[in-house]
Amino acid sequence: MVKGEINVHSKNMAPFEDAAKQLIAKEQIPGVSLALDEKGTRIYEHGFGYRHVEQQLPVTPDTIFGIASMSKSFTCVALMQLQEAGKLSVHDPVVKYLPNFQVPQHEYTDKITIHHLMTHTSGIPPLKTHVFARKRSIDQDPSAKDYGLNLVDNEGEPIDTFDQLINYLATTDYELLGEPGTEYCYTNDTYGLLGIIIEKVSGQPYEQYIEEHIFKPCGMTRSFVLLDELDNYENVTELYVKKQTENESIVYAAPLWWDAPAMRAAGYIKSTANDILKYLQSFITSDAKRKILTDTSIQEMFKPHVEFERGKFYGYGFRVIPNYIDGCTLINHGGGLKAVSSLMCIIPEKQLTGVTLTNLSDASSDRLLLGAVHQLFDKPFNYSPFVYETKDAPLKTLEKAAGTYESGEGMKVTFVVDGKQLAIKAKGKLEHLQYIDELTFVIPKGQRIVRFIEDDNGNIVRVFYSSRQIKKIM
Repeated sequence: MVKGEINVHSKNMAPFEDAAKQLIAKEQIPGVSLALDEKGTRIYEHGFGYRHVEQQLPVTPDTIFGIASMSKSFTCVALMQLQEAGKLSVHDPVVKYLPNFQVPQHEYTDKITIHHLMTHTSGIPPLKTHVFARKRSIDQDPSAKDYGLNLVDNEGEPIDTFDQLINYLATTDYELLGEPGTEYCYTNDTYGLLGIIIEKVSGQPYEQYIEEHIFKPCGMTRSFVLLDELDNYENVTELYVKKQTENESIVYAAPLWWDAPAMRAAGYIKSTANDILKYLQSFITSDAKRKILTDTSIQEMFKPHVEFERGKFYGYGFRVIPNYIDGCTLINHGGGLKAVSSLMCIIPEKQLTGVTLTNLSDASSDRLLLGAVHQLFDKPFNYSPFVYETKDAPLKTLEKAAGTYESGEGMKVTFVVDGKQLAIKAKGKLEHLQYIDELTFVIPKGQRIVRFIEDDNGNIVRVFYSSRQIKKIM
């Protein structure tokens, strides 16, 4: 074995599988597909649970799942391909390709570039764009009321077309978070715009472009975007939703797939573990025939363009964590949608790729995939490279931060003071935060940063939570 390689055959994966099964049972995840490749060769795979519980159909590496926001990297690959072809520059202003695009602060409209959209630094906050883009699906789906976000409060007209999407962003009353390039906030809205640019520049529908320029060259034979194509395949997962009652959580089948025709570039690809690993291999292979981007473009995809949390960066459609494990970089991106929780990752130094796909939203796909990676590196299941020095928070800081925050997407979070700590209040339970410094806290589970943001008068107006900047409403 070459020095530095991971010999999974010498690893005992039983500790990982035991921890994974406990987590899957706790979260009531019906089915999980997990696979790891090293240098394009399968070193581990496991299907947990079922793709269809009632029929007891197993999960395999070829089971089709939604991948949700993992799709964003495909959108960025398309843009880098178009840049390589000389058809655009990612540093071009958006209005060069979408002349009707504008934001309420008109002085910033011309300053927003494709790069800003790709890195979530345009300044556009999370709006109801995505809710209205999938409104027709939501209105037809009784299970929407049990989804994690408030999607049933969706009064307004559907956004079915690109023109409607651009018009909504131009006419809705909101303030940018800051000058383009200065504030990071994960937004689906901007990736909807990127899909329009791909169509305008390539002359092909987004779905067709992705099929011809990414799926086919990578050999992804069980990947697609349009819902109509579901009927062409067997071994497709059933969809599941979790309903919370006073006494228990109930997971039930909810077969309707959601669509958002104006925003498919934000997260509507369907794929398999086998296909995703073929895609990830294209970034690290030395075989020029299997590459879909030049090395220069790949470097830009993986470049830590903006730091969104301490030690965590966003590239183009990928998150980047340098020195994540044993000096190696973790490149990853997840996704969440109705009946979807997903994560894919690359550790370039080891030529290691991995993916987890599940059929339930808000499932810990990240802990499952990274738990398997940690096992390969002889680390514990819940290993984290982030260790924050915490201390007691000033009561004044806790009182300032307390309140309810809500985004246009439907994400709502309430912070309360509990003794000498700040806590998230959800479903009658409290999850305590630990204080780091100034207006920054950490959620111990997952070591996720929560940062409160003040205006010029020292009043807290937003919170950075779950990669988004969410407005304080009370």
